[in-house]
Amino acid sequence: MNKLEVKLGDLTLKNPVIPASGTFGFGYEFARFYDLNILGSMSLKGTTKDPRYGNPLPRIAETERGIINAIGLQNPGIDAVIANELPKLKPLYNDKVIANISGFSVDEYVHTASMFDKEDQVGILEINISCPNVKAGGMAFGTSAENAAMVCREVKKAVKKPVFMKLSPNVTDIVAIAKACEEAGADGISLINTMLGMRIDLKTGKPIVSTKMAGFSGPAIKPVAVRMVYQVYEAVKIPIIGIGGIATAEDVIEFMMAGASAVQVGAQNLVNPYACRDIINDLPKVMEKYRIEKLSDIIGKAH
Repeated sequence: MNKLEVKLGDLTLKNPVIPASGTFGFGYEFARFYDLNILGSMSLKGTTKDPRYGNPLPRIAETERGIINAIGLQNPGIDAVIANELPKLKPLYNDKVIANISGFSVDEYVHTASMFDKEDQVGILEINISCPNVKAGGMAFGTSAENAAMVCREVKKAVKKPVFMKLSPNVTDIVAIAKACEEAGADGISLINTMLGMRIDLKTGKPIVSTKMAGFSGPAIKPVAVRMVYQVYEAVKIPIIGIGGIATAEDVIEFMMAGASAVQVGAQNLVNPYACRDIINDLPKVMEKYRIEKLSDIIGKAH
């Protein structure tokens, strides 16, 4: 096992760095910047059963140390993703990818997950029950332990691949929801998704994005994400993918010490398209600085 290698259940990643869903397209768009094969894996753009245009414009507002987005799960739908997007990525990336799945009913989650389950390129099914940018479904499933467990249970019945539940930070008790997912058969947890934020235009006196409130991400949310990963690690035995404000190799190590087995880099890809590459290149130097021999040794070290 090399010093950067980590495991997510039965899946071995050459390093823990994964571009997060929604910030990296379907992967092939970034192949002009660097060789995608350096990545541990990648989480594909959130996919729904049917094509979605997403929310009306404007959808983006910058903020201090972060960004607010209201994209609204714009995607071509599962049939087009399998027919067009996965084949474009296949010659550019050799390892397994993570399929990020959203839905507006349990049946939609099950349908989309079942379709991805048949694809050899896909190693993990990431079930997004935490999107704050859609009016129905999405986060409604992620704010209740009972609903989260129901989605997890039904998807698990329909698929063979590992199921990771992507949880919302916009809840009172993240631990209860993570435990409910584990009891329902989840193979792992991804957390956190975006928080709920807002910007107001001082000239017009009105909210900047069309949905008024939207997903807040970037370095400003990192302490919240680290705290939630730490709490959930204490409560479950399944692997955690840590997400939220990661911009440096030091951030990766902090998340892993809190309990993450791997991490996803989101908003930073929008600031710097080379972000994941730079973090991977920096990891050995930072490990040397902190006398870390193998990244797998530090998972949960803060406990």
